[in-house]
Amino acid sequence: MKDDRPGGFDLAKILAERGEERYELHARHLNHQLPRMLRTLGFDKVYERARGAYFWDAEGNDYLDMLAGFGVMGLGRHHPVVRQALHDVLDASLADLTRFDCQPLPGLLAEKLLAHSPHLDRVFFGNSGTEAVETALKFARYATGKPRILYCAHAFHGLTTGSLSVNGEDGFRDGFAPLLPDTAIALGDLDALRRELKRGDVAALIVEPVQGKGVHAAPPGFLREAQELLHRHKALLVADEVQTGLGRTGDFYAYQHEEGVEPDLVCVAKALSGGYVPVGATLGKEWIFKRVYSSMDRVLVHSASFGSNAQAMAAGLAVLAVMEDEETVANARRTGDLLRERLAALVGRYELLHEVRGRGLMIGIEFGRPSSLKLRSRWTMLQAARKGLFAQMVVVPLLQKHRILTQVSGDHLEVIKLIPPLIIGEPEVDRFVTAFTAVMDDAHSGGLMWDFGRNLVKQAMANR
Repeated sequence: MKDDRPGGFDLAKILAERGEERYELHARHLNHQLPRMLRTLGFDKVYERARGAYFWDAEGNDYLDMLAGFGVMGLGRHHPVVRQALHDVLDASLADLTRFDCQPLPGLLAEKLLAHSPHLDRVFFGNSGTEAVETALKFARYATGKPRILYCAHAFHGLTTGSLSVNGEDGFRDGFAPLLPDTAIALGDLDALRRELKRGDVAALIVEPVQGKGVHAAPPGFLREAQELLHRHKALLVADEVQTGLGRTGDFYAYQHEEGVEPDLVCVAKALSGGYVPVGATLGKEWIFKRVYSSMDRVLVHSASFGSNAQAMAAGLAVLAVMEDEETVANARRTGDLLRERLAALVGRYELLHEVRGRGLMIGIEFGRPSSLKLRSRWTMLQAARKGLFAQMVVVPLLQKHRILTQVSGDHLEVIKLIPPLIIGEPEVDRFVTAFTAVMDDAHSGGLMWDFGRNLVKQAMANR
């Protein structure tokens, strides 16, 4: 049979011939520590296909995804509407990225996003969450004429140099100095905010309404009062909604949980991509954009080579359409409440389980020091080797025994973070709670997971 493909490139053939080399290729040519880490944890799986909230391996076993690609897969994998939109935009053969015209798709996507953000007026499209943050930092500095950005301890805003400067974790910052001269305050600390604002050089405070690291929400009233203080000192409030936006917490934006909060700049990305084409967006007020782009001479003062490309814009439009048609935000609120309530009911049952918190389908499960002597001695052994090992001990059997993918919420944290696709329902809640209960039963009976814990201790000691 004649091959009708243009040229000699055959992706299916390449994958069939070389796909089994995946871990060796990464070890040889990419980050060599990634396959090493995956093999140590027994996470070196080979997933053949994916759909919605599930993966399948070559044997046909299904795996429940409670990680959603760090939040990218808000609609799950391969949503048919988003897939079709991408087929359509490729088939349209648009004159994309000419740089000297105005295509309709960016304007249409901006219009849709701003409809969910009625106090904001304009959008800049980039390619990622960290680029959305970089845009917000630049715009805030230029618009206010002030140099300093405040951020919160334990924040995560990205890993490029500007966003790294407002990253609240030393582990990410170490070795990359000098960074921008920005200042951390504790999440919720209004007194610290007042002190810093009195210095007169603060351009903005950037904040995650719910921090990804540890899943800590801003205290009630903090965002509203911070906004008032910032505006009184002619500074801006920047909401980083890269992970929390587009329905993750049960509202379109997480800042909407608090009445009267209207950030001056809002950063979104991740789920806007539909899991296909990287995209980031920075939404802002009219006066900020007018000040940055103040003349024709400054028309390209901030731009992105692939920003507003047709594929990303089509994916974003399709995502927002699906969210409306399938009522994704309401589902995230309803299913998140159910999952959180069922997990919280286990806190009194297991002494190693200390708290369940979060909003919508962004849930943190925190473990802590047990009261019984036998469990306490094992807990102390793990903590002496490396804080966070118990949470890793829970994540591993969830995957290996129950085929559920989760993550530890941050380095040196005894917290598991659940950020599943926003399309999950009661069957997925049942599956997760049943598996988690089995893992907790094993932990409290001194079962096999403690043998794995001893191996983790050896690895932690060897890496010191």
